[in-house]
Amino acid sequence: MPVPVNRVPMTEAELRAVTIGELTSHSGPIEIVDYDPEWPRLFEREAAAIRAALAGRVLLIEHVGSTSVPGLAAKPKIDILLVVPDSGDEPAYVPLLEAAAYVLRIREPDWYEHRMFKGPNVDINLHVFSPGCPEIERMLLFRDWLRRNEADRQRYERTKRDLARQDWTHTQNYADAKTIMVEEIIARAREGDGSDTTVDGSPNVREPAGA
Repeated sequence: MPVPVNRVPMTEAELRAVTIGELTSHSGPIEIVDYDPEWPRLFEREAAAIRAALAGRVLLIEHVGSTSVPGLAAKPKIDILLVVPDSGDEPAYVPLLEAAAYVLRIREPDWYEHRMFKGPNVDINLHVFSPGCPEIERMLLFRDWLRRNEADRQRYERTKRDLARQDWTHTQNYADAKTIMVEEIIARAREGDGSDTTVDGSPNVREPAGA
């Protein structure tokens, strides 16, 4: 069945507009490695540090992305979903994370007030959203479906490995290239869970900047 997706890949100008600091080029293939059972432990260590830094302001923190799916090959980068009361209220949490040496790299006020940080010790993408953001449900649904659906897990890994062999100017370009496959899997996950098959109806369905 057709998947109701409005794919919106980011242009270089858009990437520069949301990036804090210098936008670095990748210029080459993407490194994909076999699943590492150390990844969940690295997430737990980072989650504990983030909870300590934010002192009760964490509403939800989850390991997401490919490194959160046992058996799935991935870029060796830990994706973390963090929900705070208001991701657009930077004074409430950004200084606390910066004091713990996390670095704000992405600010997207027009896309669910998404913020993305890099970590001091582990290669991470820390994605910050507010409660009720559709991206939260999307990330968790995708992760949970891949954890239990071997066929889609294998299909997604093949797609990632094929795309990763190409030369990419920015890692975000690679992430955006996976969007159609990601949304196809999310549509099947919604059907499998008995929920509405319509993916978020906004025109902003895409991978977060920094993905």
